Amino acid sequence: MPRLPDGEPAPPSGELPPTAMAGVGQTPLAIYLHVPFCRVRCGYCDFNTYTLGELGDPHATAAVVAAMQAELELARAVLGPHAPPVDTVFVGGGTPTMLPAADLVSLLDGIRERFGLSPGAEVTTEANPDSVDADALRTLAEGGFTRVSFGMQSAVPHVLATLDRTHDPANVARAVAAARAAGLAVSLDLIYGTPGESLADWRASLAAALALAPDHVSAYALTVEEGTRLAAAVRRGEVPAPDPDDEAEKYAAADEALSGAGFGWYEISNWARTPADRCRHNLHYWGGANWWGIGPGAHSHVGGVRWWNVKHPRTYAARLASGVSPAAGREVLTAEQREDERVLLGVRLADGLPVAGLGPAGRGSVPGLVADGLVDGYAAVRERRIVLTRRGRLLADLVVRHLLGLEAGANT
Repeated sequence: MPRLPDGEPAPPSGELPPTAMAGVGQTPLAIYLHVPFCRVRCGYCDFNTYTLGELGDPHATAAVVAAMQAELELARAVLGPHAPPVDTVFVGGGTPTMLPAADLVSLLDGIRERFGLSPGAEVTTEANPDSVDADALRTLAEGGFTRVSFGMQSAVPHVLATLDRTHDPANVARAVAAARAAGLAVSLDLIYGTPGESLADWRASLAAALALAPDHVSAYALTVEEGTRLAAAVRRGEVPAPDPDDEAEKYAAADEALSGAGFGWYEISNWARTPADRCRHNLHYWGGANWWGIGPGAHSHVGGVRWWNVKHPRTYAARLASGVSPAAGREVLTAEQREDERVLLGVRLADGLPVAGLGPAGRGSVPGLVADGLVDGYAAVRERRIVLTRRGRLLADLVVRHLLGLEAGANT
């Protein structure tokens, strides 16, 4: 797992500087809940997760749930009376549905009691298709959850085996049907570029996902993260590293298949059946809104201050039990850093980025980016917005460098 950034010390009280608190009442608030438990650690994953065997504590899940409730209380105290109702909640991990559905509902109730939920709030949990049944999904829906995001990853058994995914591909359809019956919106997560995955394999996974008629699809290129079993296997030459050209071809295949099925891309790796089906929680991230991350290793952002919690569940619970913030460190962003992030995140969205909001060097780079087929010419000229073409989405980092004035010309 990656180490946490150093940052600066975070105050034990969790308090935020006045500059961060100034706009709390005027900015949407999201809450992320990190459930750090998995039955098996996937070989490609570097998230902050633990199996119960690694922790050696049969009561670890209950202790973390209690600590998360305590952090919600801390968040309420820090954000104060001007905090708005929570607009979106996202439960991630790990495998959140390793917790009983009643525990997930109790955490949502904790948010509701301390902050309130805005009308029509979006409430999502991730789930492994093997980790939920009809009763659990019904309990989640009755408790206020509105979406479930299933980690499908692939429909091809040998690809799932390479990823160390343990679910049966046939169980995805069962889980989706149960979620639909409970009244939950459905998102499917896919991964492309796994060693040994052919283009035909990837097209089969896309077809299988579309056959389930989800509301939303996320498709991510496999990244080999240091410290994972997959990275070790690549280093030993047991499996090849992902090929960027192969991943580009598979991204194009995904965009073609999803667009052909009526889905619209709204962020580089995300497609929705309608604008209403977009993941509002992630849009808060990309739009620079405020969010508080609850749980071991969770990251937060409020008013230009970022902080991150200690990673180990036992340390996390102990700090909260002693009345101390679980934050391990924080970073107060400068105005320049916030502007860079606005460009970096905003350019990823299909809604685009206003040309007028760029600096002189960024505005000057636009004609070259259009000429090189990275930015849509009509949007740039007629709408004065930066909207990436499909080729631009594949080279988004290069586009960002130009828009921030870090490249002399659009040489691709």
